[in-house]
Order: sequence, then C-alpha cells, then structure tokens
Amino acid sequence: MGRAGVTIDDVRDLASTLERSYEVLVRDRVKFRVGQIVYLAFSRDDSLMGFAFPKEERQALVDSEPHKFMLPKAGDMRYNWVVVRLAEIDHAEMTELVVDAWRMVVPKKVFNAYQHKVDQ
Repeated sequence: MGRAGVTIDDVRDLASTLERSYEVLVRDRVKFRVGQIVYLAFSRDDSLMGFAFPKEERQALVDSEPHKFMLPKAGDMRYNWVVVRLAEIDHAEMTELVVDAWRMVVPKKVFNAYQHKVDQ
C-alpha cells in the first residue's frame, strides 16, 4: 500500500497514457473520455472522482467501504457510475479504478494490447 490520498494530477498522469483517452473541460469540470464516452469525471474542487463501474456491482462497493465510495447523484444512477473520495485511496487503488473504468469504454482489443504490454 502506498500513501493514502491521490490528486487529480496523479489520475491525469495515468489517464493520459491510456490509448484513446483524452481530457476535456466541461462546465469547469475535468473529464476523461474515449470517443464521446466519459469514463472519469471530477468534482469542481477535484476532491471527488466519478468513474465508470458496473451498475449491478456498485451498491456492494459502496457498502463495503462507505468512507471511500458513494453512489452518484440521483440523475446519474442510470449510468454505470460510482464516486470515490480521492483523499481516501492510494495510488494502487487509483490505478485499478482508472484502468478498470477505461477498460469498460475501449474495444476489447485495445485493452488486451494494454494488458499484454503491462504483463511483459
């Protein structure tokens, strides 16, 4: 386990290396997309990060660590989405969340190529 707490810059450093991922600013909020699909979004104060996550698993995630994770606002419940407090996770957890969110929005062959590179 690394130090607790990551920043938007830590996330940016990783997300910018993922194939097809790019950063946008929408209504003063940083988001990361693949094509037109948002897979990461930050609160205006950069303390919270929403990320793509399977709907059917999110309640279990939130229940397992409610100090870290929260459900999205009511209007976003229809999406595959969860929110995490960046101050509560370490670099390894952030990496897992970001890569898994990105994996949900890229073609399988793109993720497989990334995984092959990481495994070498």
